[in-house]
Amino acid sequence: MVWSLKQAPSFSDEEFERWNKLLEDRTGIQLVAHQRGFLQIQVASRMRELGVETYADYFTQLTDGVQGAVEWSVLVDRLVVKETSYFRHRDSIEYVRQLLQQRINNRELKSNFEVWSLGCATGEEPYSLSMVINDSFELAGLEPFYGVTATDISQPALQHARQGIYTARKLESLSLEEKSRYFDLGDGDSFQVKRKLRDRVCFTSGNLLGLAQMPMAGMDVIFCQNVLIYFRRWRRREILNELVSRLKPGGVLVIGLGEVVDWNHELVRRDPDDRIQAYVRCK
Repeated sequence: MVWSLKQAPSFSDEEFERWNKLLEDRTGIQLVAHQRGFLQIQVASRMRELGVETYADYFTQLTDGVQGAVEWSVLVDRLVVKETSYFRHRDSIEYVRQLLQQRINNRELKSNFEVWSLGCATGEEPYSLSMVINDSFELAGLEPFYGVTATDISQPALQHARQGIYTARKLESLSLEEKSRYFDLGDGDSFQVKRKLRDRVCFTSGNLLGLAQMPMAGMDVIFCQNVLIYFRRWRRREILNELVSRLKPGGVLVIGLGEVVDWNHELVRRDPDDRIQAYVRCK
């Protein structure tokens, strides 16, 4: 019987733990019990495409040298969460606008304004940040000296982000002014981010388990929202400690509300605004 006519084989408890451990070892992402069906469906779907009969055979293929690494990049793109939207948490984005405007008004901006967006998915978050940053420079009549580095583990998502092309539905959260200022009309109902924003965002591959090897440092803003919830609590703290070391004095680390509740660091203080969860590096 051909694969297309077969029902996906069920994960045993041992198989779920084995595949979950592989995902966590390679990405840091930990799936919980109710996500077992999601993991099984994604793995089985890829097996069907390849004509692989058993989970054990596919597992061996994934862990076998260079070809295994290539195949892993295909599978992991299906397993990582890429849900995002423009101004997904507008209060946090607006916090970056206020920070930059305050620095401009107080003549505290001594160099480029550097931002890092982690887990950028298909690009909506870094482009949202670029909009408010560009707004601030234009409002002050200044040249837009800024850069946004955006990292994600998914290569297809990064490719989508670099193109900056989105459907009208993806832009529903934007005002008419934001759409007209920062998007060009494309084919059909598509829109493309204007070149002046795309040129300011550098999309690059990055795995949170490899933070120590990433070159980003001296950042004014590190934006890490809706990412840490997929990691164990101890790993969240390790990630946050590493990110603090990449901030310049006065730089801010912005995470999702409630993503971490038991973390503190001697070099940062939490901003008192309870609409956001942001930490300012003191020294």
